[in-house]
Amino acid sequence: MDFETIRTATLDFVREHHAWAPVITGIIAFCESVAVLSLLVPATVILLGIGALLGATDIPFLPVMTGAAIGAILGDWLSYEFGRYYRDGAKRIWPLTRYPAMVEKGEAFCRRWGAWAIFVGRFIGPARAVVPLIAGISVLPRVPFHVANLTSAFLWAFVWLAPGAGLFEFLRRP
Repeated sequence: MDFETIRTATLDFVREHHAWAPVITGIIAFCESVAVLSLLVPATVILLGIGALLGATDIPFLPVMTGAAIGAILGDWLSYEFGRYYRDGAKRIWPLTRYPAMVEKGEAFCRRWGAWAIFVGRFIGPARAVVPLIAGISVLPRVPFHVANLTSAFLWAFVWLAPGAGLFEFLRRP
């Protein structure tokens, strides 16, 4: 199954089954936030499409945004805990073995910025799923990680979903 088929099927399902929109959005955000899994799911395009559906239909915004935030929180948490558990051993697992320079830069970024690296990394496409993993490897303390994870996830969900929802609402006005 190719990315276009996944995107189309997901958006068609959400269009036809509004009640499932928060759950589907949460699953997509989770996939977007888990290291490695994010490479296999066209989450960004699907999230933008769901945002557009919010503006074009009567699907409520807040539950969908909350679903996306919860999915992103859980995905980052899983990546972080994987990194904490395996520490340097995680660097010997694909795909990190293919990008040692990127891992080094990520570790330096996490050491320098601490929890802010989690917050900022959420908004940088390729880094989104890798920074929490590297933060776990670098043993960023849990409390600062979770504070940054929670706050950035809700802002991230709003940023990805609101433009489509708001744009369609704006275009509907006479």
